[in-house]
Amino acid sequence: MEKIGLHEIREKFLEFFSSKDHLRQPSYSLIPQNDKSLLLIGAGMAPLKKYFTKEAVPPYPRMTTSQKCVRTGDIDNVGKTLRHLTFFEMLGNFSFGDYFKKEAIAWAWEFLTEVMHLPEEKLWVSIYLDDDEAHDLWRDMIGVPEEKIVRLGKEDNFWELEVGPSGPCTEIHYDKGEAFGCGRPDCKPGCDCDRFMEVWNLVFTQFDKDTQGVYHPLANPNIDTGMGLERIACVMENVESVYDIGAIHEIIDVVTEICGKGYGVNHDDDVYLRIIADHSRAMTFLVNDGVVPSNEGRGYVLRKLIRRAARQGMLLGIDHAFLEQPVRKVIDSWSVAYPELKENEHVILEVINTEEGRFKRTIVQGTDLLNEKMNELKKHKETVLSGKDVFELYDTYGFPPELTEEILKAEGLTYNHTEFKDNMEEQKVRARTALDRSDSGWKADGEAPDFEEYTCDFLGYEKDRSFSEITGIFKENIPVDDVSAGDHCVILLKETPFYGEGGGQVGDEGVIIGKTGKAKVLDTKKTKHGVVLHMCEMEEGVFALEDEVESIIDSKRRMDIKRNHSATHLLHAALREVLGSHVHQAGSLVAPDRLRFDFSHYTAMKPEEILEVEKLVNEKILESIPVITEVKPLKEAKDEGVIGLFEGKYGDEVRVLKMSKFSMELCGGTHVANTAEIGLFKITMETGVAAGVRRVEALTGHGAYQWLLNQEKTLQDVTDALRTTEDNVVKRTFDVLDELRDAKKEVQKLKADLAGDKAKGMEDAIQEHDGYQLIAKTFEGVQPNELKNMADELRNKHENLLVIFASVNGDTINLLTAATKALVAKGVNAGKVIKPIAQALGGNGGGKPDMAMAGAKDKDKLKEVFDHITNYL
Repeated sequence: MEKIGLHEIREKFLEFFSSKDHLRQPSYSLIPQNDKSLLLIGAGMAPLKKYFTKEAVPPYPRMTTSQKCVRTGDIDNVGKTLRHLTFFEMLGNFSFGDYFKKEAIAWAWEFLTEVMHLPEEKLWVSIYLDDDEAHDLWRDMIGVPEEKIVRLGKEDNFWELEVGPSGPCTEIHYDKGEAFGCGRPDCKPGCDCDRFMEVWNLVFTQFDKDTQGVYHPLANPNIDTGMGLERIACVMENVESVYDIGAIHEIIDVVTEICGKGYGVNHDDDVYLRIIADHSRAMTFLVNDGVVPSNEGRGYVLRKLIRRAARQGMLLGIDHAFLEQPVRKVIDSWSVAYPELKENEHVILEVINTEEGRFKRTIVQGTDLLNEKMNELKKHKETVLSGKDVFELYDTYGFPPELTEEILKAEGLTYNHTEFKDNMEEQKVRARTALDRSDSGWKADGEAPDFEEYTCDFLGYEKDRSFSEITGIFKENIPVDDVSAGDHCVILLKETPFYGEGGGQVGDEGVIIGKTGKAKVLDTKKTKHGVVLHMCEMEEGVFALEDEVESIIDSKRRMDIKRNHSATHLLHAALREVLGSHVHQAGSLVAPDRLRFDFSHYTAMKPEEILEVEKLVNEKILESIPVITEVKPLKEAKDEGVIGLFEGKYGDEVRVLKMSKFSMELCGGTHVANTAEIGLFKITMETGVAAGVRRVEALTGHGAYQWLLNQEKTLQDVTDALRTTEDNVVKRTFDVLDELRDAKKEVQKLKADLAGDKAKGMEDAIQEHDGYQLIAKTFEGVQPNELKNMADELRNKHENLLVIFASVNGDTINLLTAATKALVAKGVNAGKVIKPIAQALGGNGGGKPDMAMAGAKDKDKLKEVFDHITNYL
């Protein structure tokens, strides 16, 4: 049998089914599109689910893919067994009501025996118990001997969802030989031993299962097949495990070179190496598809994989960041089929390097704390760490609970999972109670009213003012018939130009005027049903139900909001162009005075990247691009490449906002008619708000102009203070800094001389104690640096000296302890010496063995403590 590698198998499979009139489709993203039921794609058919359920029309009746998949359900077994993987590729051919069992079985056999040249005598098949049609096709059409066709039950050979498409399946198995078997004469597929490897699963989706569990035959049944690329590669390369496949073993080889340990020498080391090899593939493809590390969802899956791989490196003795090297190997090897890996190489490496660096810092703090906790357990002969401690490690130090469990397990310990979950739930409750009580933004005490019975047409895309009828009035959460001057209330109208807060855009302000009264609109909210709530203060007269009124928004304020909202869309597009397609909106605020945009990105933006984004947005403003809005079917919008910022919140019809092809997004907010109306765009801040999430704040129009005026005034103030001109202000600033630096050096020298003089005057205060010399003194108004200089001066003159100083500076006591090298060598530790002294004075601190510092506040006890200083040693 010819040996064929993984990448060659993939290409042969796709070519084969292309020749059978299948549409060859590139792998879909690991991030599910328009499917909130999935966190990540974990099966070949998952991205095609809507074609099978008839929710969408496939691009062609026959398709073939090699689909990237990630599954983490069995992550604890990855590396420990020879077959579990988190990342794998699933080869598949699919028919949507076109061909059925006859063709699927014939082509599967043809590919394995004539393209892969697998010996027919090595192949067995299993079928569903009652599937006589498949049995007869295998026996009569293909010629598989009766004894090699195994009937199995529903658990093995039937595929179904709770409701919807379902049907029997047939599996092709490869016989690895008696050496891998159980020795029983009746050993065959379905046996628990390792002799028969399932290679290909052909699912015949021929039923539609209803809510009662009844199977209704489909008029046009489907075919869904799946063959694990790594599994068939094991067969074709004649190796025992997926980790011995050439392409994957090359990743292991990279890591063995880094750690200096061989594969196949030590069982534990082999497990660590396999985990790194597997996780390197998974993290590479996840980042390539736009996932960034975070503390939730798919971002948490990625963080877990990176940190778990880094942890295995530590167990192999690697004490530095190393994941870049195996990841480079993945990129080099898999880019033959996924060229985008090379295109995104810089982003992939930077995301993984950044997260590995974060973990290195976390692991030091977390491991020290966990070791303390484990030592306490062992000291008290206990084996279960409290869930509260595990939660603290996670919540405060970012230490993953899975890693805590792994480390505990290695020491024969565990933790209280129930208590940990309770702490996690309490945290979620605290977060939820911090939110408003309802989606309407209603903040009054008591239950929020139910506005479902009301309707309201929004006219604000075209109008700034309109006449309408009052349909509802609420005062202190209670519906009322009328309100009068001085009352705070919520007014509902049949029609309104007021925009209710939503999509990051703040609500409108303005006035509602009628024949009998006037109300100031302080804010505008919107319920999930689209009912606009006008938060009002009655300024004059009376309003009653069914009154005819005119509602008028603050047009100048609305225009500033429109500028900022359109600029937010330009900013999003510019960020994706400059930083990469992994950038996605994570939140926003569109106010009249500024805009704020949160987005997924793995590290702080560089100054040159900020400038490039700002320049690109301003270029689009100066191009005077028409801002076009269109209402169209959601599918049509997505086919055009329109970006939906938050999947799942749109209906069948969506509002699309376009600024040429540069920016095309779904949006329900208000916008300028032309980018030129934005005027000017200026980024004022870039910062991090969470792991993997960055924030940009910016100004447009009036706000940007005012910012420029403020900058000019600041520059003028600095120019006046330095007594120079604007042209010379930078040079003059550096000159002043140089002068200040020289002056500081002179001051430091004088202070050092003074410290030396003071130290000389302290010789008489040195006393003998317990075989070494000790000096303990207190001062008034001496700064910490001066204490350090005096201590250094004394240590230079004495071999076995321990220095203890305290200085009162305002309300604070600054403490310092210092030990000579000879004392440190004998076991004296300045950090341990200072701690009880600081605690006696109501403070705390620590430091290195040769010098430590602390702060305290109890000045009244200072004399007493230093009079009896030897009691604290």
